[in-house]
Amino acid sequence: MDQLSPPRLSRATRSAPRARAAPAPKRLARRGAIIRGAKWALPGAAVMLLLAVALWPELSRLAGQERSLSRNLLDVDSARMRAPHYRGVDERGRPYTITAESAVQLGPQRINLVWPEADIVAEGGAWVYVQSHDGAYIQHAGQLDLSGEVLVYRSDGMTLRTDSAAIEIKAGAAASNALTHVEGPFGTIDSLGFVLLDRGATIQFTGPAHMIVNQTR
Repeated sequence: MDQLSPPRLSRATRSAPRARAAPAPKRLARRGAIIRGAKWALPGAAVMLLLAVALWPELSRLAGQERSLSRNLLDVDSARMRAPHYRGVDERGRPYTITAESAVQLGPQRINLVWPEADIVAEGGAWVYVQSHDGAYIQHAGQLDLSGEVLVYRSDGMTLRTDSAAIEIKAGAAASNALTHVEGPFGTIDSLGFVLLDRGATIQFTGPAHMIVNQTR
């Protein structure tokens, strides 16, 4: 008996697509949730985009202020100096020098000083040396405000000590309303203050004052 061969499928039958299985219920539920979420997310994203466009100028302004503040803080920090040195001349062209241990510039004209010192040249080669614990130098006015252990030394040996003093560098004058003690070749003076004129050539003491004169020939 002849052996029957299995029937052959036509090419069209072999290439026919298989039927896809229906998605599981859980998968359908998950896709539904994603679609429902997208319906709310897309309008929300559009609203956020509109708000960002509307608020962008204000955000840019605030960012600019923050950058400006940062620059100001850097500028303030960079204004701190070690061993500053200032030179100038007074109203008659006589030189003076101001130095300090450190300085901080608090504005376009004011400079706070720690342990300031000033050398002021007078007529005829005389000079005056000034120092204190703290000070403030006002550049446009040429004024040096001193406080704490103020010392004024004149080249003839006179030494003046007080707690505070205001010195007009350019005018060559100084004054104080604090208790003042002076020692020199002439003796000692204790007063309630003083006024120094002409770069130390003349000193007036405010009373009541007490003076002890050294015995001379």
